[in-house]
Amino acid sequence: MDYMFEADDLRKKFGTTQALDGVSLAARPGTVLGVLGPNGAGKTTAVRVLATLLRPDSGTAHVGGFDVVKEPQKVRETIGLTGQYASVDEDLTGTQNLTLIGRLLNLGNRDAKARAAELLEWFDLSEAAGRMAKTYSGGMRRRLDLAASLVGRPAVIFLDEPTTGLDPAKREDMWDVIRNLVEEGSTVLLTTQYLDEADALADEISVIDQGRVIAHDTPDGLKRIIGGQRIRVVPSDSTRVDDVGRILTDITGTAAERTGRHEVTVPVADDEALAATVQRLAAEGIGVTELSLHLPSLDEVFLTLTGDRAPDAPSPTPHLDPATSTERAA
Repeated sequence: MDYMFEADDLRKKFGTTQALDGVSLAARPGTVLGVLGPNGAGKTTAVRVLATLLRPDSGTAHVGGFDVVKEPQKVRETIGLTGQYASVDEDLTGTQNLTLIGRLLNLGNRDAKARAAELLEWFDLSEAAGRMAKTYSGGMRRRLDLAASLVGRPAVIFLDEPTTGLDPAKREDMWDVIRNLVEEGSTVLLTTQYLDEADALADEISVIDQGRVIAHDTPDGLKRIIGGQRIRVVPSDSTRVDDVGRILTDITGTAAERTGRHEVTVPVADDEALAATVQRLAAEGIGVTELSLHLPSLDEVFLTLTGDRAPDAPSPTPHLDPATSTERAA
């Protein structure tokens, strides 16, 4: 099986709104596909189609080799799903919630309780296992909801903004959970509003805007869309910012940009300019608090691809045509 899940030319319309306008997504076994896009771009609609919660108007989708329209029950036996909002039963305890899921998945009572205990410990909820979920904080309910999606050890896991509402430490814990799931062989589709999360977890990323995939590549591949590497310098003496700009312009032949109060950057083709920059700064007695050679951030990529425009404005011309990417557009 080349892809653990695969969607081709999905289209879905709600009234006059074209939520999906030819979306194609795919991920190989044991990988994480990150899906990014502005609010209303179609990310959740795509997840709901793959999870058999919505029927597409046209196009095809397969999960674990099963057709989501023709074989929905087989698909449901293959997947775990965590939506944007926690859906636990607040009148049941943490243990009861997970045990109930296990029983619905045909686990014996003893096995269901054992799996519940395992997941509660994994998600740092053991001390609250006997409390009703309505007494949990929002972050605790979110973690319980995530645990519920893993009771059946699914081969494919759809995570729709799974860390929303979690504090930074719990987000890091959740990243470790996702990495462990992939190491154990699961395939993950991750939608997220946190671009650092996609950068940290995704093997490949698809960017969706206004119902269409406008770019697809690895995180580093996407970063190269907007100009490759850049040198970034922050002088320790703010009065030397113009001198830094002059030095970077002289070395690279490209006009340096002032991107912060005291920060200067310039695009470079390779890393040779970094050594020359260090030598020139030292020769002119300019100290620095920051000096780096780096690819653009995913934040910069995201803004370049989607733009800062009103929801009804036309989409920009794609910077990367998924159909011509070296990898299948996802």
